[in-house]
Amino acid sequence: MDNKQIETRDGLTLRGREWPREPARGTIVLVHGLGEHVGRYAHIAAFFNDRGWRVVGYDHRGHGRSDGARGRLAAVDDLLIDLARAIDAVRAEHPGGPLVLLGHSLGGLVAARFVAGALAPAAAWSRPVDALLLSSPVLVTAMKPLQKAMLAVLGPLTPNHAVANGLKPEWISRDPAVVAAYRADPLVHDRIAPRLARFIVDGCELVQRAAPRWTVPTLLLYAGADRCVLPAGSAAFAAAAPKAVVTARVYPSLFHEIMNEPEQGEVLSAFAEGLDTLTASPPRSPT
Repeated sequence: MDNKQIETRDGLTLRGREWPREPARGTIVLVHGLGEHVGRYAHIAAFFNDRGWRVVGYDHRGHGRSDGARGRLAAVDDLLIDLARAIDAVRAEHPGGPLVLLGHSLGGLVAARFVAGALAPAAAWSRPVDALLLSSPVLVTAMKPLQKAMLAVLGPLTPNHAVANGLKPEWISRDPAVVAAYRADPLVHDRIAPRLARFIVDGCELVQRAAPRWTVPTLLLYAGADRCVLPAGSAAFAAAAPKAVVTARVYPSLFHEIMNEPEQGEVLSAFAEGLDTLTASPPRSPT
C-alpha cells in the first residue's frame, strides 16, 4: 500500500503505506492516534518486519497525507468504515495468513470498536481479524456528566466546529527527542470536532459493555503515567474481559506513547511475544 490509495464512501482519498516482507507470517494493520499519522510508525514497522510480519497502514481522514478537514468526520462511523475498506484492500492484495490490528490511542479505540462490531448483532462494516494489539487505547473519557450533556446538545448544532484537543506534546513521551520531532512534524495537528468527540464517547462505552463477550485474542499494553488518556479505561476493560482472551499489562512509569518511550524495546518485545502466542492457532478464514 506504499503510495497507494483507499477511496472512502464519501469520495475522500486515504493515503496508505506498506512495509513489505516476503514471505510474511501475516499482516499487521496499523491504526494510528488522534492528530498524528502512520509515518510516525516506521520504526515499529521495521521491528515487526524483522520478525517476519508485513506491516501496512494509512492516515485517517483529516490526518497526515489523507484528504479531509482536520479533526472532522462526515458521519460518526466514518473511521470504522474506512478501516473496513483498508482491510478489504489488504485482503485483496495479500490473501491468506493472519490479519492483526495494532491500534494506538484513538487508533486503539477504533480497532477495539471495530472488533466489537463483529459481535452479534454484527455491523455491516465488520470484518474478521485474527488478533488485536492495543497500545494505550482510549477506552474511557475524562468528560464530566455536564460536559457530556453539553456535547449531546451542542454537538448536533456544530458537529464539525473543530477546536484544540487540549493535549500537550510533552505528555506523549519522556524522551525529549520524540517530543521535539512531534512538535516539528508538519503533518501533526491538534484539532477535534464534536462529531469525532461523540464517536470517542460512544465508542468507549460500547467497547466496555462488549468486554465480557470479547472473542478476538487481544494483548493490551498501556501506560500507567498517561496524561493523554485515562489508564483506568484499559484497567476496566481488562478486568471485565475473559482472561483466556484478553491479556493486559500496565507500565506504571511510562507516558502515553509506550512504543516511543526510552523502554520501547521492552514494550515492542512484549508485543512481539504476545503476537506469537495470539496467532499460534490456525488463522481464521478471511471470508
